[in-house]
Amino acid sequence: MASHLFTTGNLRLTDDQGEWEKVAGRMGVSTARLRLIRQVHGVAVAIARGGEAGPDLRPEADVIISDDPDVAIGVRVADCAPVLVADRRTGAVGAAHAGWRGTAAQAAVVAVAAMTSTFGSNPRDLVAAIGPCLGPCCGEVGPEVVESFREGGHRESDLARWFTEGVFGRALLDLWTANQDQLERAGVPGGHIHVAAICTKSHASSLHSYRAHGREAGRMAGLIRARRAP
Repeated sequence: MASHLFTTGNLRLTDDQGEWEKVAGRMGVSTARLRLIRQVHGVAVAIARGGEAGPDLRPEADVIISDDPDVAIGVRVADCAPVLVADRRTGAVGAAHAGWRGTAAQAAVVAVAAMTSTFGSNPRDLVAAIGPCLGPCCGEVGPEVVESFREGGHRESDLARWFTEGVFGRALLDLWTANQDQLERAGVPGGHIHVAAICTKSHASSLHSYRAHGREAGRMAGLIRARRAP
């Protein structure tokens, strides 16, 4: 049985119990079995194990991993990239919240490393999905963002690949390519990485986008559930 991967773009996720019941139902668990995090645009890692905190007790983190098939883990996004990772051998899973700050800090790489050190995953056994997020067409950022990537140790060749020049000299960030490149450098085979390549701002009529809707924007959820051992 493959791990369950699911991203939704049609639910306005708040802390409303009814919304989370819909999400949990799609994942085949109860709301008490959802394991969520309080995202702060960093790279701290939370580990979700059976019998631990549910959705009302969310640790502060932007990466969450689990090997418990009885829970579903996930991240919430509205232009940031949801990066979901599954281990085909062990069944363990991970989810990372990768906006520009998380991508600059290599949240996807942190997720792979956490699964490797915690659950014994081999990166070559992993498959990953990068869900809808702000695309290179609309990912306009200021020079301070480019500098944050540079200060984070990324090579100039990476910056040239991930940033292109937009209008008025402002850069456009390609979250799709940046996260795929980082996953590959973490050891995940390129053929195992699936990129939605759907821009949330360009499709704001059906997907939630902070760039398009501001504070009125809802949130999408990128969720994944571990595979039960045979």
